[in-house]
Amino acid sequence: MHIFGRDFAALSAILRTVDCRIAAAQVLRALRARRSQRAFSRRLGYRSNVAHDWESGRRMPTAATTLRSCHRLRIKVIDAFERFQPACAKALGRGPDFDVAAWLSELAGSLAVAELAARSGLSRYAVGRSLRGTTQPKLDDFIALVEAISGRASDLVQELVPITEVPELLGVARQRAAAKRLAFEEPWSAATLRVLETSAYQARGPHEPGYIASRLGFDIAEERAVLAALEAAGVARLRAGRYEVGEPLTVDTQASPDDVRKLRGHWARVGLSRMQQPRAEDWLGYNVISTSAQDLERVREVLRRAFREIRAIAAASEPAESVALLNLHLVTWNEEG
Repeated sequence: MHIFGRDFAALSAILRTVDCRIAAAQVLRALRARRSQRAFSRRLGYRSNVAHDWESGRRMPTAATTLRSCHRLRIKVIDAFERFQPACAKALGRGPDFDVAAWLSELAGSLAVAELAARSGLSRYAVGRSLRGTTQPKLDDFIALVEAISGRASDLVQELVPITEVPELLGVARQRAAAKRLAFEEPWSAATLRVLETSAYQARGPHEPGYIASRLGFDIAEERAVLAALEAAGVARLRAGRYEVGEPLTVDTQASPDDVRKLRGHWARVGLSRMQQPRAEDWLGYNVISTSAQDLERVREVLRRAFREIRAIAAASEPAESVALLNLHLVTWNEEG
């Protein structure tokens, strides 16, 4: 489950402030841990001191080489990718020869090569070859592509190494952690951020108490509480009388099952409320079906892919003019319960 807004602007800002080559070198240093560079190189099966070249930036391993190194170091690569994005993890394969191109292509979905090139700062030629598997992306380019596609490169990195060992990504990781906490503590924070990003809010001048509450359909006390929480977390700030969002972030809200159920329940109740009093632009479709087990899995995959496709559309959409809630819900009644 994800909370996302105008991510293209955020990705551009993040990739301007983050040096992916430095981040990649820090990841490699974190993998080495307490070993000497020579001992680490030998552990990976190299006769030369490749660790020195990698960490100094003289050379850069491919993402596939890095993942093979993780595998050799007994890091559970597949588990890390499962936690990052369960729907795409199978495309990586079981290793140690991980299919980075297939995974990137699955993660990218329908995002155009030109769009990814603009977001990542890589050439269209380089992006296309990386997605097709014609060439293997270097680790720094891989990090840039993951950030350009998902906005969550720091989340993937911290599944493999301690994020505190990667200072170049630590600030972004902390921002995402703060936004994630808010998603559970103040469920309306995500929708409030989306309103603050809209051109309509930005054109209104000084903040008008109650505007967000009336637009989203909750009371003004809730609005005050959410805005205070956003300020305290450093996600938004009041400047010249109006709230501004620092950098809209893509936030993965995987947490404890109980926390996830509560958050999903919140948005399901919001959706139910609007079903009972729909507006002209709302859309609701339902179908009660019976299928084979195999076809039911196909339906699930269609919904997963649709979610990723919609996220990609939202990520590239400019300007921000509308705020919307998307709920995808598949319920089954099987003999086992």
